[in-house]
Amino acid sequence: MLRENLVGSRRVRPLLRAILALALAAAVSTPARAGMTGAARYAKLKNGLQVIVLENHKAPVATLNIFHRVGSRNEQFGMTGISHLCEHLMFRGTKKLAPEEFSNIIQESGGDDNAFTTEDYTDYFEVINHNHLDVPIALEADRMANFDPKGFDSEKAVVMEERRLRTDDNPEDALQEMTQAAAYVAHPYHWPVIGWMNEIRQITLADAMRYHAIYYSPQNTVIVAVGDFDGARVMKEISDAFGSIPNGPKPPPVTEVEPPQTGERRVVLRHAANLPAVAEAFHVPNFKNPKDAFALEIASEVLSDGKSSRLYKDLVQDKQMVVDVSADYDMTSFDPGLFWLSAQVRPGVKSADVLAEFDRELAALRDHPVGDKELQKAKNLEQAGFVFGQDSIFREAMLLGLYQMLGNYRMIDQYLPQIDKVTAADVQRVAREYLIAGNSTVGVLVPTGVLPHEMGGGATGQVHHAPASNPATRAPRIPAAPITPAPIRAAGPNGILTATEAVR
Repeated sequence: MLRENLVGSRRVRPLLRAILALALAAAVSTPARAGMTGAARYAKLKNGLQVIVLENHKAPVATLNIFHRVGSRNEQFGMTGISHLCEHLMFRGTKKLAPEEFSNIIQESGGDDNAFTTEDYTDYFEVINHNHLDVPIALEADRMANFDPKGFDSEKAVVMEERRLRTDDNPEDALQEMTQAAAYVAHPYHWPVIGWMNEIRQITLADAMRYHAIYYSPQNTVIVAVGDFDGARVMKEISDAFGSIPNGPKPPPVTEVEPPQTGERRVVLRHAANLPAVAEAFHVPNFKNPKDAFALEIASEVLSDGKSSRLYKDLVQDKQMVVDVSADYDMTSFDPGLFWLSAQVRPGVKSADVLAEFDRELAALRDHPVGDKELQKAKNLEQAGFVFGQDSIFREAMLLGLYQMLGNYRMIDQYLPQIDKVTAADVQRVAREYLIAGNSTVGVLVPTGVLPHEMGGGATGQVHHAPASNPATRAPRIPAAPITPAPIRAAGPNGILTATEAVR
């Protein structure tokens, strides 16, 4: 299952999850469509910018994705939310273009554009007729080289209102934010992608300009183009447009390391809400520990993917204790992340009883190996997600860019073989090592009244510049199931600012 934090964090938040999740799920579920990475062209320009181009002639469409290795993990206390604010400001004009003129030109050319920020990176993308791919290439090069936003104060006000709608007035997102902040005491995943309100308020235009100069330079960027075009020609167009852009200062490395957790942590959020909710997060490794990461992928499938999954059958169908339940894990986070369990509790049911069922199901996973049939079903679900993901050029671009940022886009081809290698003993082992009380942070939402109709925000997860739609039309994120595919989480306890930005 994929992760979220599209703007966000937490489970790969449903929307990232849904995007990333879909993308990741797509990417991680099966070996990229046969020959996907083998057919890709790669180049590293003299200024350090990396380019991946993949021809896909299924439809007369193309997508261009500009990935910058900057997200909330690159921020510092006192300046949280600046990554997402910079994403907004990128649509507020350049030395050549007026505010929103970028998007207007894309639309006039028959395309669509959007962007989102996650804990780890920021992605700007366009989906357009294959004959007009040169338009976003030129516009994106101008936006990188000639950043000159107008209307800073009004755009910052938009971001602050987005925070109110998506988190402050959204009890489930607020619970996820509080739980994640308690789970991380040293690492930058402690704060939300959208940032803390008081710190967003203090950011200045000069701060944003300095931040852009460091993180939006060629050496910190991966460009991916996928679609119905001649790959050699597109590679040259990108090289010509971006090759002469100079670099700014070298981005400083993220050196913070989260110390091992040595005991259960609990937080309680009292907030207007229609129903109680619970979330439980466990510290787990990421892709850098592949043996455990792929086993955790399967564990999340066993617990909550589909109506026959353990948590769904137990809590939703048989005991009817919750409205919905999920297990989310994102192995592609840049640093070790969290394995999330979350549920919205039915009226009259005690949150403590739901958490007790979580404990019971995890104990079963620790004490008894997963059966052969259940294990194969989980693997099949991962594979199906990957195969279906190949129908979207946007998801192909997401996968290529994400895995290149993780180290090498060719790692995509290892996803399916690694999933196939997971054994019941592997799943039992990771459950015993990570899914234990001493490694968990529990969050409980206690309603203080009915949620006003106008409150609630949107899906959580990544933070998007504008409403994101189907990847085929507007590049979406992958929430868990699809980002994070919705599973690509949306935040929540999803963690990412969701793919849709309510205020834009």
